[in-house]
Amino acid sequence: MSDDLDKLGTSMFNNQVPDAFAKVGFLSLKPLSSWINDLNDRISFITKWIDHSMPPAYWLSGFFFPQAFFTGAMQNYARKHVVAIDELDFEFKIYDEIEP
Repeated sequence: MSDDLDKLGTSMFNNQVPDAFAKVGFLSLKPLSSWINDLNDRISFITKWIDHSMPPAYWLSGFFFPQAFFTGAMQNYARKHVVAIDELDFEFKIYDEIEP
């Protein structure tokens, strides 16, 4: 067994995200079992988006690189409305949700 394969097996046995996964996957401090659940949720989100068109709301933390999503959204808007992308910016409003 190679050293890399041994490290992979040890990480999985200890419920830790293996380095081989972490190098190409999303950043997370979760244990392996929760990391896999999160990965499945991310795949489901993207699959629904592909199969059923754009969702009404986006799970931003579910993106591997959310900055690229924002840049792409601005590029699409700039092209559609023939506006220089340098003139665009985002405005955010944070609302407190109070549960009854």
